[in-house]
Amino acid sequence: MKKMKKVLLGLLAVVVLLVLGLCIYGFYLKPKYEGEVQLKNIEKETTVYFDEFGVPHIYADNSKDAMEALGYVHAQDRLWQMELMRRIAPGRLSEIFGSVALKNDTFFAGLGIEEASAVAIAALDKKSPSYQLTLAYLDGINQYIEEGKTPVEFQLIGVKKEKFTLKDVYNIFGYMSFSFAMAQKSDPLLTDIRNKYGIDYLKDFGIDGSFNTTRIKNAKEKPQEYSAIAKSIASLLEQSPIPPFIGSNSWVIAPEKTKNGKVIFANDPHIGFSQPGTWYEAHLVTPDFELYGCYLAGTPFPLLGHNRDYAYGLTMFENDDIDLYQEENDAKDAKKYKTPTGFKDYEIRKKIIKVKDTSDVILNLKVSRHGPIVNDLIDGLNKNQPVALSWIYTQQPIQILDAVYILSHAKNKDEFHKGVALIAAPGLNVMYGDAKGNVAWWATGKLYKHNEGVNTNFILNGANGHDDITEYLDFSKNPSAVNPDWKYVYSANNQPEPIDGFLYPGYYLPEDRARRIMQLLDPKSNWDKEAVSKMMFDNTSAVAPEVVQELISTVDYNALSKNEKEAITILKAWKGSNNLEDVAPTIYNKWIYLYLKNTFEDELGSANFKQFLGTHIMKQIIAKQMANENSLWWDNIATKGKKETRSQVLSKSFKESILALDKQLGNSVSGWTWNKVHTLEHQHPLGKVAALRPYFNVGPFAVSGSTEVINNLFFDFTEDGKYVVKGGPSTRRIIDFSDVENSWSILPTGQSGNPLSSHYNDQAELYNAGKFRKMKMNKEEIIKTSTKLVFIPH
Repeated sequence: MKKMKKVLLGLLAVVVLLVLGLCIYGFYLKPKYEGEVQLKNIEKETTVYFDEFGVPHIYADNSKDAMEALGYVHAQDRLWQMELMRRIAPGRLSEIFGSVALKNDTFFAGLGIEEASAVAIAALDKKSPSYQLTLAYLDGINQYIEEGKTPVEFQLIGVKKEKFTLKDVYNIFGYMSFSFAMAQKSDPLLTDIRNKYGIDYLKDFGIDGSFNTTRIKNAKEKPQEYSAIAKSIASLLEQSPIPPFIGSNSWVIAPEKTKNGKVIFANDPHIGFSQPGTWYEAHLVTPDFELYGCYLAGTPFPLLGHNRDYAYGLTMFENDDIDLYQEENDAKDAKKYKTPTGFKDYEIRKKIIKVKDTSDVILNLKVSRHGPIVNDLIDGLNKNQPVALSWIYTQQPIQILDAVYILSHAKNKDEFHKGVALIAAPGLNVMYGDAKGNVAWWATGKLYKHNEGVNTNFILNGANGHDDITEYLDFSKNPSAVNPDWKYVYSANNQPEPIDGFLYPGYYLPEDRARRIMQLLDPKSNWDKEAVSKMMFDNTSAVAPEVVQELISTVDYNALSKNEKEAITILKAWKGSNNLEDVAPTIYNKWIYLYLKNTFEDELGSANFKQFLGTHIMKQIIAKQMANENSLWWDNIATKGKKETRSQVLSKSFKESILALDKQLGNSVSGWTWNKVHTLEHQHPLGKVAALRPYFNVGPFAVSGSTEVINNLFFDFTEDGKYVVKGGPSTRRIIDFSDVENSWSILPTGQSGNPLSSHYNDQAELYNAGKFRKMKMNKEEIIKTSTKLVFIPH
């Protein structure tokens, strides 16, 4: 017995020592939020106050010292995220994750982002403040890499730390720009539908822009199947450890419509959720400069920001800046391809991808005059029928570093406008408001035209020259509105009005959010910060109740079961809300999914139908196609000798919906609440390993909101009826120029990417509840509520 006690005591001692060791190790790895750190290359002592949510408030005697400190504190909270971000564009994820990342690396290495970055860097003015301050920021990151603690992810995976360079900054911007694009997801699918069934099948898709009725107002032989392109690229972006940019809301209210007579600025960019989240907040103060900004990992100037004079943010323009071209090989020499002036040699780019624990992969990639041949980059395409990807970002001068520097350092509206004009890609709606009462938005991007009749929704002819770009538009032709008569500007990724009669093509989102934003803004003229905050968390669809009326009109109420009748009653009373205890959205989304499945899957096939569900086109067509009794899609081509009708398909979909919900959630319709099926979990790349999930992921949570409401939490339609949220507002910000020191923000999880930091997930509950925290700018208040870290010249 005594021997057993000794063994148990020994085991207990080992466990205690192990736990104690892990605690000490965890404490050692935590970010340093107070004390002193020696920092090379700063001129004067620089102080960083970390507030109660871990946001650094950096006070320095000059901008270079501030940027040096920013690089250091950004790295100590987000170095793992920075490492992933810089590896995507040049195809370097396989070095740390092995062959599982090889497809991703092959694709991005072939896009030409790295080559375009090198060209842009060579053209930089090395004496410019944007260049000099970027070097200071990078120096801060590299000093942390050299002297700071190694993130736990580096140790678990075995990542060797390397210094950050200017090319890393450009590659991060390049990945961001590509993730905005939609053409590669939609054009191949539309081309296959046209080639297989004819152009009449696309009348319901509104690709001529006719569905975009709520437009942002300005104040100025057998064909190849292409769906492999859409499927492969969509899959790569979904599997990426860094999420893509998706959509966004923003509105800026002029003084005439606010309670305090000052501009109120609101913005919530929609991005795929991840852990850590997209943005890192930081507040910089020097004797001649102040800015509170939201920074992408590894980039020196914020894409979202404000100070006491102005505020800015962005939404996605959704313009078309990628075209796909079918090239024609020389029948005698596959190294040549046809051009309007004869056959030319492909440019060959040699790329080496290093793969962890195995041999290098050598790629010899073909590039035509339009761009890289995607057949070399993805699976599933005939190598003898090359398709080139033409992308504005790699073809136009990349001035993104100077652009974001100007946006964050402008002295007035006109200077800010000059920064906007420098962005050739991606297409953004840059939103602006200032203390002088100005409100504005400008669409960025180098816009262009083709010959009349060329439809860029399809794969274009690369050989004849007729389908090439014929004209690049001057920036003055981009959509915009400055101080409009209606006293606000907004964007919800919907299509702008025509300029000079030209409706710019793109992949715009449906009018749902735009209609709701206008519906709320138009009648009210006493807006304040609290009212705007409620609007930002608004869960009501302006369109869904109208769709419900179309759905219900096809159902024979007298032939329904008890549960079916109860479901119809709930839908009839529904005002479009998507709150946690609502039942209607559960029924509605199941019915919509099965309507789409029963209408489109027979023609598209299961794989292409799944791809179709991931496009903006799917969202656009629901309301319009459903109302069209003569749509060709109603007929199920698998049932020979029988032609299905709209009423039959919608009724069948309803009955299947109720049966499926009964099986999934039980026989009581009142128990089919939205919180049981609509959930959010913020995924860390290591959270895919089951044993690590509780330590790295944040959630899961039951959440309100839905797709295409202002509180836009988007998900995939799946057979199991579970709506797992993939993304949404990456931050919610409200800047009220009547009280700018107390403006509000919230992040989806937390400020830090270090799982051992107390700021890893301390904002999640607030975010889910639609609450906010201060973006502090008052130094006295900051000092009272913060820890203090002092950087001393070394």
